[in-house]
Amino acid sequence: MAISSMLFLGAIAVIAIYAVMLYNGLVALKHAVARDWANIDVLLKQRHDELPKLVEVCKQYKQFEQETLQRVIQARAGVQAARENQDIGALGDAEGLLRQSVGKIFAVAEAYPELKANENFMQLQQRITSLENGIADRREFYNDAVNINNVRVEQFPDAIIARMFNFESKPLLEFSTIEKADVDLKQLFS
Repeated sequence: MAISSMLFLGAIAVIAIYAVMLYNGLVALKHAVARDWANIDVLLKQRHDELPKLVEVCKQYKQFEQETLQRVIQARAGVQAARENQDIGALGDAEGLLRQSVGKIFAVAEAYPELKANENFMQLQQRITSLENGIADRREFYNDAVNINNVRVEQFPDAIIARMFNFESKPLLEFSTIEKADVDLKQLFS
């Protein structure tokens, strides 16, 4: 009787240890998703702070297209609102519009040699391009962490622990079809 009780208690201990390991793994994934989101958020904030400088440099050139600058300002506001609300779906759409608007500024700048040669414009263009690349890299890390998290909260036996402790699937950060579409250069210069 003592041996069967010890085996039973040993089995319970193994199950408890396994459940704790599953729980800790899910906690680590939840925090990896949060960390990767925070990394994206930092870069979005930096770009948010740089864009007004770019717009201001462009405004100094009176003939520069006002409509293009307005689109950047509106898109920037959309990204900021989605970022503050941590609305991943809205952020993807707003990011697409913002990237398209910034791309238009850079393309239209080609028609203004004085602006293109302006040192501040060039520095800001390089800085924003660098931030765009960083955001793309961080988005990849974030989506990887989300994918791993989502698989784990749906896989057995992790799903049992996930449901017991309210671990949830997270949305991927995806950009809109506008972001993925080819740039219409003819339209940019017309």
